[in-house]
Amino acid sequence: MLKLSIIIPVFNVEEYLKECLDSILAQKNRGIEIILVENYSSDKSYEICKDYKEKFPKVIKVFRTKKWGASAVRNYGVKKASGEYLWFIDSDDWIEKGAIEKVLGKVEKKEADVVCISVRRVYEDGRTNILTAVNPKEKNWKERYIMYGFPPFQNIYRKDFWAKNFEFPEGIIHEDMAILSTVILYTEKISAIDEVIYNYRQRKNSVLHQEGWNPHSLDIFKALGILYGKFNEKGMLERYKAEIEYFFIWNLLIDSAKDFRDYSEGKAGKEQTKLILKQFFPNWMKNKYFRNKSLKFKLNCYRGYLGI
Repeated sequence: MLKLSIIIPVFNVEEYLKECLDSILAQKNRGIEIILVENYSSDKSYEICKDYKEKFPKVIKVFRTKKWGASAVRNYGVKKASGEYLWFIDSDDWIEKGAIEKVLGKVEKKEADVVCISVRRVYEDGRTNILTAVNPKEKNWKERYIMYGFPPFQNIYRKDFWAKNFEFPEGIIHEDMAILSTVILYTEKISAIDEVIYNYRQRKNSVLHQEGWNPHSLDIFKALGILYGKFNEKGMLERYKAEIEYFFIWNLLIDSAKDFRDYSEGKAGKEQTKLILKQFFPNWMKNKYFRNKSLKFKLNCYRGYLGI
């Protein structure tokens, strides 16, 4: 039986796709499949997919879909996957030597529903920083898991567990924000790989880092609404109120506030941010995690709240 399905959305990434695929194929690939879901690129991405499929027919599957966005493409890939586990890898990123062997070793040993990994963010100017795995051996790991805000590639999921409980919301960006922090509501069978095995490329023309105003920046409100709703459905809003509140603070007042502040089209986002915090978290300034942050962080949050 195939152990691991690696699902890679592909759209206008001819500059990066080969590096991504080579980093996977250079490793022991017995028991894995690579599912490339190509989204009708305007560059040579599809030709690269076909070329690699021809060279590695037993490992690579190529599909095309006109479904919009990474969410729909990943959902499509899940339906095509045959592996026991799923790993959502971005087509402009790459993995470290031995990464697949470490992942397979962990899932076989622990039989986890989720394996969390450590990730290196790599910036265009050469800077790097680390997104560390949340390890269940740590104190208050569930609280940290909720606050962390995982990108899809930082967890490997048992397919049956994922298909039963999750699907990426389609038609929006920030889709990972809507569901991934809710994983602990569905299982405690979580394991961790503490060493860095994945490289996350930070580039200006990616979906989340585009130059100029992106109307989908307002999708954050839909994503946060889904997140809030899932905790409400499970009766866990009060149990994790401080963590959910901080998640809203960070994503609305720090991360998205930059987009809303820098563009005139972001006025609606600034207004919606204030309304949501007043409605759901009117005392956000007293949040225990916020109060322990630096003065600079707090001032930036105040700026985001005031829209300045």
